[in-house]
Amino acid sequence: MKIEYWELHRLKPYENNPRINQKAVDPVAKSIEKFGFQQPIVVDKNGVIIVGHTRLKAAQKLKLKSVPVLVADQLSEEQARAYRLADNKTGEFALWDQEPLNFELENLENEFSWDMSEFGFFPEQEDQDEEDPKTPPPFRREPIIPDLYQVVVECSGEEEQKQLYEKFTEEGLKCRLLNL
Repeated sequence: MKIEYWELHRLKPYENNPRINQKAVDPVAKSIEKFGFQQPIVVDKNGVIIVGHTRLKAAQKLKLKSVPVLVADQLSEEQARAYRLADNKTGEFALWDQEPLNFELENLENEFSWDMSEFGFFPEQEDQDEEDPKTPPPFRREPIIPDLYQVVVECSGEEEQKQLYEKFTEEGLKCRLLNL
């Protein structure tokens, strides 16, 4: 893979981009500010964005002149369109394991003074000391994990798991099978 640096005007957003990403722009911009541009924008052979619309908006917000770009010229138009959707969708399957997440957040907050709320992890801090706005907010054990609610059903065996899965999916519920 060869990463090139392109001026922003060369990038062409996909006109039918189905993602609504405005809420993600500020946290992505903060991430780019703190860590640099660690993930290139992927474009097709015509410079149309396949992956990275939010990174482009964040770069524009930061008034960057150029960004790292990977030209996926080996992909057909059909493959580029499918990859555009697949890349965004596959990220939705990853979940947070609350215990290690809390450990990492608490460690970063308390030991290293990182404010992870900049990246969307915590709600606005209403109880922050108004007299001293530099006072860091207290650590909150529950980060914001948007639009995800789970119910774990423990089954007596594989057959019961299969039956419940079929029943729930027939009722239109989104389910995943896990063996722990």
